Parts: sequence; C-alpha cells; structure tokens
Amino acid sequence: MRYSAEHKSETRARVLAAAGQVFRKDGYGGAGIDALTKAAGVTNGAFYGHFKSKAEAFRTAVLEGLEELRQGIAALKTNQPKDWLTTFVGYYLGYKRTCDLGESCALPSLSPDVMRADDETRSAYTAEIKRLVEEVAAGLPEIDGRSDIVREDQAILLLAMLSGGVTLARAVSDPALSERIAEVIAQAALIAIEPRN
Repeated sequence: MRYSAEHKSETRARVLAAAGQVFRKDGYGGAGIDALTKAAGVTNGAFYGHFKSKAEAFRTAVLEGLEELRQGIAALKTNQPKDWLTTFVGYYLGYKRTCDLGESCALPSLSPDVMRADDETRSAYTAEIKRLVEEVAAGLPEIDGRSDIVREDQAILLLAMLSGGVTLARAVSDPALSERIAEVIAQAALIAIEPRN
C-alpha cells in the first residue's frame, strides 16, 4: 500500500515530535528506537522510512528545537518590539523551567547530548546556534557605537545565562530554591543586557 505525500509528512512530523520529547526526557543514551517508535505510535519500519538512524533523528530533533526557539524569539520581537526581552526572560525562566521535561527548551535539555554527538550533529548545532545568536542580537537595544559583535556577545551571554539558570533550577529538588534561581538569573540577565551609555 502506498501512502500519500501528506500522510508521509504527517508521520514524519509525529515521529519527530515524539523523538524530541523522548530525547528531552531520557537523553540520547536513554532513548532507544523502540521508545521512539512507541511514543510516535509507529513501527520500526515507519521510523526507518524517515530517519536512517537514531543519530539522524536526534540531530533533526535538536535542530527543530533550536529553530522553534529562534522562531519564538522572532515572533516576540515582532509582536512586542519594546518589551520582548523582558517577556522572553520571564517565559523562559517561568513556564520553560516548570513545564514537563518533554516540552522543555532544546537548548538546556539537548545540548549536553550534543557535546557527545558526532561531528555532523555538532556542526549542524553550531550553525543553528549562530542563527539563534544573530536573532537575539538583532533585537537587543541599539546604542551609538555598539558593534554587532558586542550585541552578539550579549546574546551569547543571555542565552547561556537563561539555559544555565533553567538547568540549575530544574535540577534542584527544592521548589523555593528553583524559584530563587530563576529570579536571580532573570534579574542578572536583564541587567547584563541593559544599554549602558
């Protein structure tokens, strides 16, 4: 039986969404093909019809997750040009810190596994991180004399602070400490990015 292009596209999207959730929850090492196919509700054959390997599915899930973050930032910048940064920091250290791990941001949840991944995955990740940094930098306040490099450095700082803050806040078992970490990181991130004359 031949499936339509639309069916194949829907199946691929379902497998990719499930893979992203499973890799976020269980890590690359904890997620086997059986777990991925079970989460997507497909057979092993269907999985391999879309991805050559678990590594390819992981790479695709990472890139999809980073693209989702980049698009979310772009949308915030368009919809809330004056206060997108405050909204983003609050959302990231609020909902993205407390949501189910399978729905968490790819940056803190998948980056540790990327460090151990193959060169192709790391290269693709690097290209996406550069795009993400450029997206954030383009929305940072402009000040006379501030070069694009300085704004990109601030974007790197912001992303590292938020990702690291979420990682620490998720790892602790004390909800009050988790909240405190989030508050400290939010304040520090916004202060670090404030324009200085």
